[in-house]
Amino acid sequence: MNQDEDAAPVEMLASLCEARGWQYEFVGDDELTTEIQGSWATYQLRAVWRSEDHVLQLICLPDIRVPDDKKAQMYEVLALVNEQLWLGHFDVWSNGMVLLYRHAMMLGDDGLLSVAQAQSAIETAVEECDRFYPAFQFILWGDKSPADALASALVDAAGEA
Repeated sequence: MNQDEDAAPVEMLASLCEARGWQYEFVGDDELTTEIQGSWATYQLRAVWRSEDHVLQLICLPDIRVPDDKKAQMYEVLALVNEQLWLGHFDVWSNGMVLLYRHAMMLGDDGLLSVAQAQSAIETAVEECDRFYPAFQFILWGDKSPADALASALVDAAGEA
């Protein structure tokens, strides 16, 4: 695919996966899934295209499940984390209590995605998962308060250059 061409969103993401050497799989005509190695974990990335709305939704799953005894702290840290984000948000799916990052992109009436848009959306999802992964782990495994978990995660991230 030519770098200057726009394409249907799922096809553009498949081309990007191929260019990066990432294995991917189509889940129907309008959905793609792949795995991307981040700094802290391997993330499952799902892209779902809703042609009727011209919306591409990216979901990045860092493979974190929230146990019942950590729900309150996790919801609190999610609120603090989401205040830090310009694009997308973190959430916990009630079905399975799985943590995820989600971002929806409204595309134009032509429903096309550029290479730059595709790269930026995927990089943002992975970067945000990497940036806040330690905060979630501090809640789940370090018994830190939500405010301390976020502060510790941001200090650690600032220290990595």
